[in-house]
Amino acid sequence: MLHKKWFLFLCSIIICFQTTAQNASNKKINLQTYSGGMMFHTGYLSDGKVNIDNSQAPVQLQGSPLGIGGLLRFHVNKHFRIGGEGYTSTLHYGKNKSYMTLGWGGLLLDSPWKINHFTVFAGTTIGGGSVKNIAVTDNPSHSIETNAIYRKYPVMLIDPFIGMEYAISLKIHLITKIDWIVPLSEKQSDWVTGPRVYLGIVFVHEKK
Repeated sequence: MLHKKWFLFLCSIIICFQTTAQNASNKKINLQTYSGGMMFHTGYLSDGKVNIDNSQAPVQLQGSPLGIGGLLRFHVNKHFRIGGEGYTSTLHYGKNKSYMTLGWGGLLLDSPWKINHFTVFAGTTIGGGSVKNIAVTDNPSHSIETNAIYRKYPVMLIDPFIGMEYAISLKIHLITKIDWIVPLSEKQSDWVTGPRVYLGIVFVHEKK
């Protein structure tokens, strides 16, 4: 039931902004201005844990992730952009090469405000992804088949963010942002929370 509610909510958001874009087109707002690019990210994540067996304390998930991804945004007007983005983020933790990977993407909505060469923005991405987690224990009494746990599950999420762009030229912008991913589906015990910090470059195409 929870998944159905969020699915209907996401559909309503998409329909709403499709209507907004259509109305903007009817008003001859320039929809041929768009921007896209690639970003790398890191940050600090914590609060997750994995129970491999009852003979040891839970393996804690915390540390700095590393990831890469990209975005594409259509500039509906001065203060509204719509598009999509997607990323992969990997967190290595523990002493035994354990790692957790989150791949996600979705519908991006944000509001930019231009100040000279700078553009500040705030928005959110609504979508989903998949978590893969391989946790390894260091208990020597376990065989290789029993000293690790593999988990994989889907997740629906919302990802609020704030950021800033700096225009090197009319077509090339440096971009940085900070986000905090919040799961909409049931939170798993190994889910990690915390800020991710992004840095990258975007290319802007603007109709003359």
